[in-house]
Amino acid sequence: MPVQDRRAGTDADHLDLAVRLAVENVAAGGGPFGAVVVRDGIVVATGVNRVTAQNDPTAHAEVQAIRAACAGLGTFSLAGATLYSSCEPCPMCLASSLWARVDRVLYAADRDDAARGGFDDRAFYELFETPRTEWSVPVQQQRNAGSPAPFDAWLASTGRVDY
Repeated sequence: MPVQDRRAGTDADHLDLAVRLAVENVAAGGGPFGAVVVRDGIVVATGVNRVTAQNDPTAHAEVQAIRAACAGLGTFSLAGATLYSSCEPCPMCLASSLWARVDRVLYAADRDDAARGGFDDRAFYELFETPRTEWSVPVQQQRNAGSPAPFDAWLASTGRVDY
């Protein structure tokens, strides 16, 4: 999403922007989530939930903002940045934040607010605390002779970019 206002602001300003983006996205037919990536006090990118608009279950606001920030900055690392979200990030978005190496994540509403709105991420948090053998969706390893080959190729590559 294009950023209209890139001025420096406070944590409260950036959270207000994330919430405003979420409300505007609802009016535009999207989900009630907005996110802002800020580095050095300046808004680098924003994102809104586009799951249903793009038929993409990974198009959460935080992921959209991270993708836009990385593309705009030309890097896969958002070290030194803060991710502001209108709501507590789901496990996927939280993991994406960690992979992006943001310095911190601040959010407005929490998982209980999201559940009230029909977005119950608590089930995922609870699932991750349960042994995989008890999950309703099997997640299992089936190792074969070639299993380590991609990592062997990676380690042997002289052109790899470590992350």
